[in-house]
Amino acid sequence: MLKKLVYLMLGLALGLSACTSSQGGSEAGALRKIKLPMGYIPNIQYAPFYVAVEKGYFAEEGIEIEFDYSFETDGVALVGAGELPFAVASGEQVLLARSQELPVVYAFAWYQQFPISIVSAPELNIKQPADLKGQTIGLPGLFGANYIGLQAVLFEAGLTPDDVKMDAIGFNQVEAYASGQKDVVVVYTANEPIVLASQSFALDEMRVADYVQLIANGVITSEMTIKNEPDLVRGMARALAHGIADTIANPDEAYTISAKFVENLAEQDKELQMQILITSIEFWKADKIGYSDPQAWENMNSLLMKMGLIPELVDLTKAFTNDFVP
Repeated sequence: MLKKLVYLMLGLALGLSACTSSQGGSEAGALRKIKLPMGYIPNIQYAPFYVAVEKGYFAEEGIEIEFDYSFETDGVALVGAGELPFAVASGEQVLLARSQELPVVYAFAWYQQFPISIVSAPELNIKQPADLKGQTIGLPGLFGANYIGLQAVLFEAGLTPDDVKMDAIGFNQVEAYASGQKDVVVVYTANEPIVLASQSFALDEMRVADYVQLIANGVITSEMTIKNEPDLVRGMARALAHGIADTIANPDEAYTISAKFVENLAEQDKELQMQILITSIEFWKADKIGYSDPQAWENMNSLLMKMGLIPELVDLTKAFTNDFVP
């Protein structure tokens, strides 16, 4: 699921607030309708959310979810401004926001591993990060999870960005690789490598998570929501944890449910979509669903400062919490 590093603008958040606010209370016994920015289009990779809605787990917590897939909605900024209680976001966005004094808090870890891979043509024999030296690497741009993951792998190998050539190609990694325009591309693990393999393209894959642990996608809230509505945060976490657990236990059921939420999913290649779901599940599994790994936060914090994206280390005691993990 495509993410972008955002240099968050409070003014933008306030400008959007009139049409996006979900902070109003609900009548006794009524469900609290919450608009949830997702950061990407409807997709099988959101299966745990769909399962939690379909099976009534959110409703049991008094929550009605309205999925917001619009790219122009800056969920992190809106949460930080107190205009929305929750958003789906990645760990680096939280640290960027907090470095700009937005009081966002990562409250539930959906992904337990950073879901980025580097795909390369087999003839290049790229088997480990050090083998990337001297290569031209295609990625959407010098932003987002792809950029973060690539730099993490380079640093892990003792390389710097100057040791490779980063080529911003937009979100066209599959086409660029398939056409031979790029022999090395940075991709989302649960998507592009599977699509390329399904089209019989030979490739080598190197997963960032095999070399460095970084905090990835989860549910964020704000200091204000935690202070004023801790039960709402706890309910959100419980419902999503149920959805993740059920998806892991029964992927076929999760696929069927997702078809009700993802337009044309039933008409797409089911084997391909199921493989995307199964691969995604690898990144969601945990001894304690929702738990946020402190070491992954420390690694991400140090990485962002090394990249020059934050001026100093962020206070992690305020950036994330495991207090609401079921």
